Amino acid sequence: MQPLLIDHDDALDFGLHALLELDPKLKPLLALSGRPPLRKRAPGFPGLAGIIVSQQVSTASAASIWARITAEFPALAPAHILESDDVRLKALGLSAPKIRTLRATADAVVTGTLPLDTLHRLEAEEAVEALTAVKGIGPWTADIYLLFCLGHSDAFPAGDLALQEAARVGFRMRARPDAAKLEKLARRWRPYRGVAAKLLWGYYRVMKAGREAAPAGD
Repeated sequence: MQPLLIDHDDALDFGLHALLELDPKLKPLLALSGRPPLRKRAPGFPGLAGIIVSQQVSTASAASIWARITAEFPALAPAHILESDDVRLKALGLSAPKIRTLRATADAVVTGTLPLDTLHRLEAEEAVEALTAVKGIGPWTADIYLLFCLGHSDAFPAGDLALQEAARVGFRMRARPDAAKLEKLARRWRPYRGVAAKLLWGYYRVMKAGREAAPAGD
């Protein structure tokens, strides 16, 4: 069965209702943080490229680099990356590792080894496996693409530090869970782990803003 796609507001509301039915302990977190935003961006190569560009740089730097890229290539396609030399791409603000990752991704899309058009039909683990088969794409990038470009309901970036910290506070954990522990905790939320991620990010933003963060109920 094709996974549910959280790609519009009604689908997000449906996913939240289903998630809270699975785990009522999330209700206090939602009550504090409010309904999380959908935060949907266009799927396909431009969406994945934008996520790659944003890795390990500040939001401002990522926005600046992406603005230069889209100005240079208004309809960014794999061919633009494959046909541009390193000098041209570095002038846009791209580092050598990101150029290599973008080239590998563009090549995988062109050759069909990365079927971006059909990833939404796969279970989360299968889709992550397809994405991380591309050199330079890690699990976090894969899950973020599934969540925000495809709207995959069950993608869950367990290695995300904000999710780990939100879980620590929200579930009264003594220490911040690592990716393996958070992945285990998230099993109860399947097939709506992606919705849970959005909820936890919203809760984390409340924590960072300095508002009282109520833990989940017993």
